[in-house]
Amino acid sequence: MSAVVQVHHRTLTVQGHEIAYREAGPAGAPVVLLLHGFPSSSHMFRDLIPLLAGDFRVIAPDHLGFGRSATPAATDFRYTFDALASVTEEFTEQLGLKEYTLYVQDYGAPIGLRLALAHPERVTAIVTQNGNAYEDGLGEQAWAPVRALIEKRTPQTEAAVKEIYSPEGIAWQYLHGVPEAFRDLVSPDAYEHDAARIARPGQTEIQLDLISDYGSNFTLYPAFHEYFRTSRVPLLAVWGAHDEIFVPAGALAFLRDLPEAEVHLLPTGHFALETHAAQIAALMRDFLGRHLASV
Repeated sequence: MSAVVQVHHRTLTVQGHEIAYREAGPAGAPVVLLLHGFPSSSHMFRDLIPLLAGDFRVIAPDHLGFGRSATPAATDFRYTFDALASVTEEFTEQLGLKEYTLYVQDYGAPIGLRLALAHPERVTAIVTQNGNAYEDGLGEQAWAPVRALIEKRTPQTEAAVKEIYSPEGIAWQYLHGVPEAFRDLVSPDAYEHDAARIARPGQTEIQLDLISDYGSNFTLYPAFHEYFRTSRVPLLAVWGAHDEIFVPAGALAFLRDLPEAEVHLLPTGHFALETHAAQIAALMRDFLGRHLASV
């Protein structure tokens, strides 16, 4: 009988705000830093963490404004991707993380890649699961309301984007592109959990501020690409092939700047861990076992 993995639920005060995080695995093992996307939290890694914890020290924070982390009002904290990356960077420093593999999904990608730009020496590898860094990856229909908001923030453009994080919009993010054969593997608890968190007071302003700042990530795409070319960081893309938000072309685009990257398109949607956590964990163990000397 395999041992039960103990997942610890902890908090750390960063820049005056409480950051909640999950941690599992041996203290001296190579670190995998799991950075979640919108509109989720470290809850999205609930199945992956036990699958990795035998070989890695796995750490999954909730971004400020998400999950169980503090949610200061948008009038008290300027929610931008630069700000969230700054909090995450200090979080890793308080934990004494000298090196880590980044696992990035959705919002986690621009946050994690900012860490890589600031401290390339700390990033041993990147696993991107529907975590985009190229214009190629932006699904035209899904991104139309976001692009309109970025271009001009008005009550009309805000109203269209609010639909994205309505309960129905959140459920769609989990379920679209998931084949019927896998559909009942997607736990309703996942999207209902996210919807409940996003429904808290103040979240409308927080989420609108972040979504309207997404254009700052487009501006950094050339810097991300230069980082890939100069660092030659080992990169594994495990991508839901039916994702309409970050489409498969975004996964294949990494090969332009990292020809040795490994790309796997899985028959599922945006939240691939809901249906393919075991497959992703196996791909990660194989990939990191070949690229990290201490595994």
